[in-house]
Amino acid sequence: MTKATFAAIDIGSNAIRLLISHVEQNEATEFKKAAFIRVPIRLGEDVFTTGRIGAEKLHKLNEAMQAFSHLMGAFDVQAFRAYATSAMREAANGPAVVEDIRNASGIPVEIISGEEEAETIFEAGDTAGLMNSDKRYLYVDVGGGSTEATVYSNRKRACSESFPLGTVRMLSGATDRSEIKRFKEWLRTVAEKYHPVAIIGSGGNINKAHKMLSKKEREPLRYVELKLFFEQLSNMSYEERMEKCGLNDYRADVIMPALEIFLTAARTCKINEIIVPKIGLADGIIHQLSKEFLR
Repeated sequence: MTKATFAAIDIGSNAIRLLISHVEQNEATEFKKAAFIRVPIRLGEDVFTTGRIGAEKLHKLNEAMQAFSHLMGAFDVQAFRAYATSAMREAANGPAVVEDIRNASGIPVEIISGEEEAETIFEAGDTAGLMNSDKRYLYVDVGGGSTEATVYSNRKRACSESFPLGTVRMLSGATDRSEIKRFKEWLRTVAEKYHPVAIIGSGGNINKAHKMLSKKEREPLRYVELKLFFEQLSNMSYEERMEKCGLNDYRADVIMPALEIFLTAARTCKINEIIVPKIGLADGIIHQLSKEFLR
């Protein structure tokens, strides 16, 4: 097989996403986005406060997954994969929800660890190609429920850690202060041992900041300009961020804790450059499928 259509489903704490891509392998592998759907269900609002996914969120989740199933059929998808992350990992009824999704839509869902999440995202695109082989980098992915942080040395993983620090969790007031302390201590250790030269940032919020600051593809963000941008948004209300900055209602709140996490990482590790390749878990899944099915 040298040509196929693949689909990836990312069931996150903030939103669920469907990515459908046409992939063709000749001398090089070419990825063409056919469709991308994002539904801001925010499972984390339930899980991080009650420990469970409630009936209303489950209903919306099943409605979206049934729609995803129909879309995959319409696009004649040859293979797909669905991963669930932080909220489903922590939900007491997570396994029951997975079974409910399968019964409602026929889609099997795999709940993955934070480490698996980070590794899958790293597979997306030419992330390793952004790195100099003789330097070290700190990869940071900020999601709705967790932050995955990995140090890469010689383009290989040197150490990694998952922290229950995510945008929806922080907005829900469900963040354990001891985890913030642990995150900063881990960053200090990374700074002393590895001296990373740049952060590679992923997640919808850092992607949005990169776009709003009019950065070109692969042009890095500087710590100072991201800090000024954060301060500018901090002086606005939620409504003003939507009216003056054109942010969607599902982005205008979560962007603040996300940028705070990136700034904390950069400040603690004394890093001035944040590289934003604009990749996500769904992109990583598509790359996984292409490696498995295209020969």
